[in-house]
Amino acid sequence: MQNTSASNDSCKITVTKNGPYLVSGNIPLFSATIECNSESIPTKWVFGEPLKTPANYALCRCGQSKNKPFCDGSHLEAHFDGTEVSDNEPFEKMSQKFEGPSLVLKDAEILCASARFCHRGGDIWAQIYKCNNPIIRENVARNAFDCPSGRLVVTDIETKMTLEPKLAKSIGFIEDPGIGVDGPLWIRGGVPVYSEDGKLYERRNRITLCRCGKSTNKPFCDSSHYPEEEREVKS
Repeated sequence: MQNTSASNDSCKITVTKNGPYLVSGNIPLFSATIECNSESIPTKWVFGEPLKTPANYALCRCGQSKNKPFCDGSHLEAHFDGTEVSDNEPFEKMSQKFEGPSLVLKDAEILCASARFCHRGGDIWAQIYKCNNPIIRENVARNAFDCPSGRLVVTDIETKMTLEPKLAKSIGFIEDPGIGVDGPLWIRGGVPVYSEDGKLYERRNRITLCRCGKSTNKPFCDSSHYPEEEREVKS
């Protein structure tokens, strides 16, 4: 996929009351598919070509649209309750730290979008303590980079620099055929997200916004689209 991005600084996403996400500023939109191996472990992201969109468009967040990822007004018939409940706590405050020999892993579990790259090549929470091995260190950083929600962030102990992938301002609508579901919207490159009352949520390089309508941390994804989570809610 080409490294396309919004062409100006006017790009933003606004959450509307019990309605869709309003996207403005020519932000590229494309599919982001999780490709898995035979054991259902994610191996890589596969990105589609950017869709043809107007400068401003609306994306579904109720999960009922028949024209996903775009809004088709289904939230009105569904009487969608899109009340925002996130307290917008800063990432540094909500995250737990795991310190290895050369990297620190910061984990804000509430942000989990169940993309599962944290298990590729070994669980990241076990590998962080072995990151003096350059191969393991590389895998830890790669797996953190591929966490779309930004739940997982790594910092270099020596330089004290946070390691982040370079992402153009763009939006990926996640598809997860391995478990047969549509995932959240992957907001990339620090695109600002505003609440319905104009509050700016913490601006981060990687964010996932709920588009199934079930999250208990709206507007952010909390893995409620994931079948396992769905069973837990019903049990």
